[in-house]
This record gives sequence, structure tokens and C-alpha cells, in this order.
Amino acid sequence: MSTSDKPEAVERGTKDDEKHKDDKEEGEKGGFIEKVKDFIHDIGEKIEGAIGFGKPSADVTAIHIPKINLHQADLVVDVLVKNPNPVPIPLIDINYLVESDGRKLVSGLIPDAGTIHAHGEETVKVPVTLIYDDIKQTYDDIQPGSIIPYRVKVDLIVDVPIIGRITIPLEKTGEIPIPYKPDIDLEKIHFEKFSFEETIATLHLKLENKNDFDLGLNTLDYEVWLGEVSIGGAELTKSAKIEKSGISYIDIPVSFRPKDFGSALWDMIRGKGTGYTMKGQINVDTPFGKMDLPISKEGGTTQLKKKKEDRDYDDDDDDEE
Repeated sequence: MSTSDKPEAVERGTKDDEKHKDDKEEGEKGGFIEKVKDFIHDIGEKIEGAIGFGKPSADVTAIHIPKINLHQADLVVDVLVKNPNPVPIPLIDINYLVESDGRKLVSGLIPDAGTIHAHGEETVKVPVTLIYDDIKQTYDDIQPGSIIPYRVKVDLIVDVPIIGRITIPLEKTGEIPIPYKPDIDLEKIHFEKFSFEETIATLHLKLENKNDFDLGLNTLDYEVWLGEVSIGGAELTKSAKIEKSGISYIDIPVSFRPKDFGSALWDMIRGKGTGYTMKGQINVDTPFGKMDLPISKEGGTTQLKKKKEDRDYDDDDDDEE
């Protein structure tokens, strides 16, 4: 065999050598991608710094209660949003949650909530309605007349150029009442002038506040029936403070025609008492704002008393009743 026919030896790498080569290529590839990402990030930061883009800021500045009654409470959450960017930014969504002691009272979503002007600030109002029947049915330990703590959580979702879509979480705490209507009693009717054609009298009302907060009485709108005959009604401006879980007395002047009452009048004169009904509402100041609360009493019994007995009737009346 000639030397030209001699087989040529070819060096072959081992499997470990091939794996090392693949790892090296993968590492170089990964390193390149990371370098590209870092480069893009650096460019983004330089553009952001040069143009002035930045993340907006927000804060819950206040919570208002424009309306509150026995059925619901309307809250308005004021959120101040500041935009440091040279272009307007859209508010994509606003998510809100109201909870008490970790229990959800209400939640919702407000889409397309507006736009914050360039280099500007704006107060965004988030309306929230609490329905008391829903709350009491869900959590039976929440009693009418009580005050409960609440926490409002708001997530603002904004879209900022260069930076992209971000979420700004906010929260604020406070207290909200679960109002309860006051009890009312027409304790006595004292008359100053009595005749069958016209009687001038004073209604002595007892108002009992069953709430855990004070009521400042402003006005009283009412109508009274003795037996089945209305003796009329009126809207009166009255100023009185009814402390929490307390009682207050109010005197109301009234005139009526006794001859319209039939046998009910004679029952009152003989001291037997007569049935009465009273309906209306009171407007009161509270630590949470003004409220209109209904008042009603059906099937009550009252008596007619002479004016000279005035307030010193109480002890004797207790014995009679």
C-alpha cells in the first residue's frame, strides 16, 4: 500500500466538547439579548429624562356624604391626580372597594374615567352608594343606629407614554352611620282655650333618639289624627338637641274643632284617653351631615289636660296610667 493510500486521521470531539460549544453559543446569544434589553432600557430612560415623562401621583383628599337617609348613603371620594408629563394621560379604569372590618360592603368599576391634562392636576370624583338593606341582610350583626368603620380602596389605572400602563393604589378610612328613625309619642294635649267651635292647645311630644350619635333638630313636618279625625299639621322650625340614645321634649301649638270628634272628644274629657296617629319627618344635623328622618306613631293613646296642670302633671299621670 502506497503512502497516498494511507487513511487520514480526523479528530472528532467528544460529546462534552459539543455540549460546551452549544452552551457557549447560547451564553453569547443570551448575553446579546440582555445587552439589547439594557440598551433599550437606557434609551427609554434617556428619552424619558429628556422629554420629561414620569409617573403620575394621586391622593385621596376627602370623602363627602352628600346624601344619607334610612335607605342609603351616597359617598363621593375626591382623588387628586397630578400629571407631570408634557402630554395628557388617560384614566383607563377606576376600581373601588368599600369594606368594614375586612368585609366587603360594595365594589365597582368606572371605565374611561377621563383625561388628566399635561403638566396639570385634577380632582377625580368617585361616587359610591351604600344600600343599607343589602348591608344588613348580608351582615346581621350590623345593627340600625350603630356607627361602623369603613375603608375605601381605589385603584387608578393610567396609561403613560414610554412607561406604559400602571396602577396607582389608594385607600382612606372613616366612619359611617346606619341611621335609625327616632321614636315619637304624643304624651299629652294641654289646652289653653276650649270651646266646641275652636280649641287652642299644645301638643307635648317626646322624641327618643335610638342612634349612637347626636341629632340636632332643625325642622319638624307633621300631621296628627285624633281618633280618625285630622287636627291638621304644619312644618315648624324647631331647634333642639337630642343626644345619642337620649330623649327630648317638644311643644307644638295647634288649634282644632272639638265638635268634629264625636265620642273621641268625650273620652279625652273624661280622662279615658283617645287613640291618635302621627306621621311626618324631621330634618336633623348629624356628625355625618344633614338627614331627613321619618317619624310615625299609630295606635298611640293620649289624654286631654287643662293648661293649669302644665308640666307638674307627670307624677299624677303616672298613677292614672
